[in-house]
Amino acid sequence: MEKVEKIIILAPHTDDGEFGCGGSISKFIGEGKEVFYVAFSTAEESVPPNWPKDILENEVKEATNILGIPRANLIIHKFPVRKFNYVRQEILDVMITLKNKINPELIFLPLPNDLHQDHQTIAMEGLRAFKQSSILGYEIPWNNLQFRTQGFIKLNREHIDQKVHALNAYQSQQDRYYATEDFIYSLAKTRGVQIGCEYAESFEVLRWIVT
Repeated sequence: MEKVEKIIILAPHTDDGEFGCGGSISKFIGEGKEVFYVAFSTAEESVPPNWPKDILENEVKEATNILGIPRANLIIHKFPVRKFNYVRQEILDVMITLKNKINPELIFLPLPNDLHQDHQTIAMEGLRAFKQSSILGYEIPWNNLQFRTQGFIKLNREHIDQKVHALNAYQSQQDRYYATEDFIYSLAKTRGVQIGCEYAESFEVLRWIVT
């Protein structure tokens, strides 16, 4: 990881990146690494009643700012939610452009076996676009039929605190049963126990390149 300088987080929808690797993002920013966050949809079609349609765009800006990601490194697209498979080539083109512009060493994305159809599309197109980079699949427990704990990133309490703080920025999403502080801390604690530390996030190793 010492040689990793540029990292891209691929989030199908706003907040997926924070759920999957928010603690790791906090750690990377603290280490001086350059982190880019790409949200492919602001899910306007799924915004709860009584919230403005652009609420998730505003919330992802606040959440990524809390994690320390510079505004210039937040890239927001507005592909229609649950219809990514119809625009696979456009999404792949976006990713290839990012690869050529940023030349990242490490990519975080959902797992190919994720139950959400948009997550599957981002995973498969991400593997195609960034096959020359190391790729880690992040954990979304409520969507993963299987999850192999192959890779871990050790975290401190402050990293999980910041992850929780960032997720709390999504006030429009607080009614979801998994969007609780207890769940976030408990999962991080569980992953930490597996490797003998206080907190951690776990990942499937989809591609790992040693230079």
